[in-house]
Amino acid sequence: MARLRKICPFIPAGDDVAKTIAFYEQKLGFKRQWQDSETPELALITRDDIELFLQKNPDPECAEWTTLRVEVQDIADLYREIVERDRTLIHPNGRLEKKSWGSTDFTILDCNDVCITFYEF
Repeated sequence: MARLRKICPFIPAGDDVAKTIAFYEQKLGFKRQWQDSETPELALITRDDIELFLQKNPDPECAEWTTLRVEVQDIADLYREIVERDRTLIHPNGRLEKKSWGSTDFTILDCNDVCITFYEF
C-alpha cells in the first residue's frame, strides 16, 4: 500500500536567496545542503527531519500568503532558542501558548514575511 512519508515545500525567498539562506541558518538553525549557483535562485536547507527549498520569487504577495506548520518535539526549547537569537522574530499574535484545538504553538515571520507556525501535541 502506498504511504506518504514527507513533504519538502518550495518557499518563496524574495529577490535575494543568499540573504534568505543566511536568515534560516542564523535565526532558525537550518543548514544549507545545496544551492544551484554562486548567486542562488534555488537552495535546499535542512534542520533535523525538515527539508525546505528556498526559491527566488520577487513577488512579496507570494511570500505573504505562504504559511507552514512544522511539528516540533520539545517546543518550549525551540521557542527559547529562537527568542534568545532574536526575540523580534516571534509574531505579535504568535507567542507560545496552548491552543483550544490541543496543540501548543508559536509563530514567526521569516525575512520575506513567510509565516511559520511551530506546534506540538
